[in-house]
Amino acid sequence: MATKITNRKLSGRSKIWMQEHLDDHYVQKAWQDGYRSRASYKLLELQEKDKLIRPGMNILDLGSAPGSWCQVAGRLMDGRGKVIASDILPMDALPDVTFVLGDFREQSVSDAIMTELNGEPMDLVICDMAPNMSGNTSVDLPRAMYLCELALEMAVQVLRPKGTFVVKVFQGEGYEEYRRAILQHFAVLKARKPAASRARSREVYLVASGFRP
Repeated sequence: MATKITNRKLSGRSKIWMQEHLDDHYVQKAWQDGYRSRASYKLLELQEKDKLIRPGMNILDLGSAPGSWCQVAGRLMDGRGKVIASDILPMDALPDVTFVLGDFREQSVSDAIMTELNGEPMDLVICDMAPNMSGNTSVDLPRAMYLCELALEMAVQVLRPKGTFVVKVFQGEGYEEYRRAILQHFAVLKARKPAASRARSREVYLVASGFRP
């Protein structure tokens, strides 16, 4: 989600965060490279290590706003392939990306995504989604894990055999159980911590390949 700067007075803690954000190497690089957020570099590093995206693929991006991962996918596929994206927040249009607005936990939104897929199996499902964080770990981790579980359910529904699933997960309660759930459906599972992921963050990216329907 892109940072929105308003005229309201920021608290001391918010001012520190904002200054850190504006000084961030990857934030500045995203502005220079024309990406919508610093998250682009997380996917680019995953791409370098795991060769996730190729021209001609069908890709589903869950929690896509503001669209940085869609941008990366589109550039790597060079207009040859399909990207279906969905988020609860609006997302500005991108070439060769079909966007579904809404919460995919709702049946109507899930149905709309399935309509756009048009029965075609996906080669790759990517999910950089996270709930609004309260700062209370006992609340935030279960919320985040719930979204991960739903993303896995969606991936299992739409992936082709041997397809790949990439999901952001926060380490903590439920993490090991979630890894085991993924391995029930995929042959290989790797954990990645991209350089663009802030060191203090609990987030890691799980790359699951070799989907077994």
